[in-house]
Amino acid sequence: MHYRNQASETGIFGVVECFSPQILAACPLVKNVLLLDSDGRRVAVKYYTDDWPTLAAKLAFEKSVFTKTQKTNARSEAEIIMFDNHIVVYKFIQDLHFYVTGGDDENELILATVLQGFFDAVGLLLRNNVDKRAALDNLDLILLCLDEIVDGG
Repeated sequence: MHYRNQASETGIFGVVECFSPQILAACPLVKNVLLLDSDGRRVAVKYYTDDWPTLAAKLAFEKSVFTKTQKTNARSEAEIIMFDNHIVVYKFIQDLHFYVTGGDDENELILATVLQGFFDAVGLLLRNNVDKRAALDNLDLILLCLDEIVDGG
């Protein structure tokens, strides 16, 4: 649920009120954030929608998107593809592949900004030693980072 601070009757800030459904409908929606290794296996993933209702569907999507993107050179800047009626923004560093997925009507720049934020945060958390081993050793920090970057999609 999304909240905002608003002045109360006494003038003190901190009263919490829900956003209206119209405002929430206009907010961008991230469907998933994936961190895969160089073989396409999961390192850290978080799904925010039920577009992939089962574990098998999630694994199939991850394998498909990895296969589609593995031969590209997305190391210096993010790449954007339309895949299976979803926009996928991705970037690679060493043996890790970072992906952010949104709906086909989402703004690519916002998805790319989410990807860059996740990418930079992982780099800071791992002290610029971004590889699979360091990511697995600090998986708790990476999952916490995912929870902080995207709030329920």
